[in-house]
Amino acid sequence: MSEWTPDARELADLELLLSGAYAPLNGFLASADVAEVIEHGRLADGTPWPDPITIALPDDIPVGARVTLSDPEGAAVAVMTVRERDGHHAAGPVEALDAPAYGPFARLRRTPEDVRKELPDGEILAVTMRGPLDSATLDDIAATAEELEAGVLLLPLVFGEGGPAVVRAALKASAALPGSSVVAVPLAPREDVEIDLELREHVARNYGATEHYAGPAPVVIPGPPHRRGLVVFFTGLSGSGKSTIARGLRDALLERGGRAVTYLDGDVVRRLLSAGLTFSREDRDHNIRRIGFVAAEVARHGGLAICAPIAPYAETREEVRAMAEEVGADFLLVHVSTPLEECERRDRKGLYARARAGLIPEFTGVSDPYEVPEDADLTLDTTGMSVDRAVSAVLNLLTSGGWIR
Repeated sequence: MSEWTPDARELADLELLLSGAYAPLNGFLASADVAEVIEHGRLADGTPWPDPITIALPDDIPVGARVTLSDPEGAAVAVMTVRERDGHHAAGPVEALDAPAYGPFARLRRTPEDVRKELPDGEILAVTMRGPLDSATLDDIAATAEELEAGVLLLPLVFGEGGPAVVRAALKASAALPGSSVVAVPLAPREDVEIDLELREHVARNYGATEHYAGPAPVVIPGPPHRRGLVVFFTGLSGSGKSTIARGLRDALLERGGRAVTYLDGDVVRRLLSAGLTFSREDRDHNIRRIGFVAAEVARHGGLAICAPIAPYAETREEVRAMAEEVGADFLLVHVSTPLEECERRDRKGLYARARAGLIPEFTGVSDPYEVPEDADLTLDTTGMSVDRAVSAVLNLLTSGGWIR
């Protein structure tokens, strides 16, 4: 049986499928009309449409396979039987293996069936929330509930880093709405506003609501850049000068003070965090993801992480950017674009000579490609450029963006 760890959005949908919050659905979808699915509980014929309740599986997992779905810590949560594939998206029913491992406010993550048993008879006004409710909204909810003679069920939609804050907001709102109750629901937001609203209403009905009130979208006011986490990610060929500039940046920031700085050099990480990995594409991607994970954890807590791997592949660099942004941090990509000829001329370690002789397989720039970034925030060719000048260019970027003062 194959094994797979879905991403955060897919795990949230899996929890809702297993709990019955997405009933009558009992599995993931590949191609469907969402209105047909919600109304009839079945896939609709017609043009394939990327439904919001999907899971992406590796291409080598065929139709008919049974796949164990695990959480990020490796605990098996469910088994999925693949019934249909639409590109990367797979469809099929899921069977629970174990209850999901909940984080903060675990006591409030309850199934629709359990919640419905405890609701009072009569009308129920469910309020789905993605952020705090201001006093005007609370007054409107209270007036609506009074007019309907309805009980109030607050459903904070917990997903991602902001989940606990939304629950705290719901508990605060509940104190201002006598007799109301709170249930945490892991419904990930959708980019399409209409689909997002339809899913919220559908989930609310399954929790026993007769009426639905969609709380307003939260107004996010990020802190100033110098207080936010930041990942400065250098990429470039071996010998391009990226590690030298990164170390110079670290030193300059430590001299200035005011920010907690962590430096993750590619060679150092390989000896420690990624010991045992080869230089195959798969292992190089693993190495970059590990660097990205550590950098994102540093940035999660407001730190400034400096990374300097080769990172030759655009897709993996984009994954690292997403890791940083998912924890609310900023990400800057610095492409050290020193030409291959200059990198070979420097070649202090003799790596290029060994690669040209066929002694190092899959060597970036010689026998393996380097995908030039199209989204770099700064590009530096260090040919004839002093280290101080290169470091100053990066410092100017950080200063102009407000990340350092």
